[in-house]
Amino acid sequence: MGRATITLRQQGAEAEAGKQTVLVRELSAAQKLWNNTFFRKTLIIIVLAVAWELYARWLDNPLLFPTLTDTVRSFFDSIGSGVLLARAWTSIRVLLIGYVVGIVLAAVITILAISTRIGTDFLEVMTAMFNPLPAIALLPLALIWFGLGTTSIVFVLLHSVVWVVALNTQAGFLAVSQTLRMVGRNYELQGLSYVGRILIPAAFPSILTGLKIGWAFAWRTLIAAELVFGVASGKGGLGWFIFENRNLLDIPAVFAGLLTVIIIGLLVENFVFRLIEKKTVRRWGMQS
Repeated sequence: MGRATITLRQQGAEAEAGKQTVLVRELSAAQKLWNNTFFRKTLIIIVLAVAWELYARWLDNPLLFPTLTDTVRSFFDSIGSGVLLARAWTSIRVLLIGYVVGIVLAAVITILAISTRIGTDFLEVMTAMFNPLPAIALLPLALIWFGLGTTSIVFVLLHSVVWVVALNTQAGFLAVSQTLRMVGRNYELQGLSYVGRILIPAAFPSILTGLKIGWAFAWRTLIAAELVFGVASGKGGLGWFIFENRNLLDIPAVFAGLLTVIIIGLLVENFVFRLIEKKTVRRWGMQS
C-alpha cells in the first residue's frame, strides 16, 4: 500500500511538472530577420528603388522621369558642390524657428483652455475657424503684411503647427484619468506644477502625436512656401532649389531635391521622434 501511494505521488508530481513545462520553438534565421522592423522597412525602400529604376528605364524620357541612378548622381554632385547642403540648412533653420514658436504658442493656448472656460471657448472657436484652412492659403497675406523674408514663412508655419498641436494636447489632457487628477490634488499641486507633473506625463502620447503631425504639416508647408518665395525673391531653401532646377530643365536635380525632402522627413520621424518616444512613453509603460 505504501509503495502504491509513493508511486501515485511520483506520477502526480511528474504530471504537474509536465504541465508547467513551457516549450519554446526556436525561430529560424529567416523568421528572425523578418521580425526585424528595420529589415522590413529597408526591404520596402529597396523594392521601391528598384521599381523606380526599372520604370524610368522603360519610359526612357529623362525630362519626365529620370532614373534613380541619375538622381543619386545629381544628389551627390549637389552635396559635393555645397549647394544642396546650404539650401537644406536654410530650410531646416527656418522650420525650427516656426516649429518651436508654434509649440510655445500652442502650449500657452492649451494651458489657458484647461484652466478657464473662456480659454476653452477660445480654442474651440479658433480651431474650428483656422484648422481647416490650408496654411499655404495665408501666404499672399503674409507677403503683404511682412514682405519677402523669413518672417512671412514663419507666420505661415505657425498656422501649420499651433492648431494641430493645441488640439492634440487638449485631447490628451481631457483623457487623463480622475485617479491621476486626485493624486495631484492630494499632493496639493496647482498651476504649472500640476500641469507639468500630472497632466503632461499622462497626456504625452497624445502630445507626441500632435508634435509629429505638426512637424509633417510644417515641413510640407515650408517647401511649398519656398517655391513661391523662390519665384519672388530669388532665394530660399530646398523649395527654391527644386524650382530653380526645374527652370533649368535639370530634372535629375529636381528629383534630388525631392529626395532630400523625403530623407530629412524619414530621419526626423525614425530617429528624433522615435528617440523621444523611447525615452518617454515606452519607458513610462504607456506603449508596448
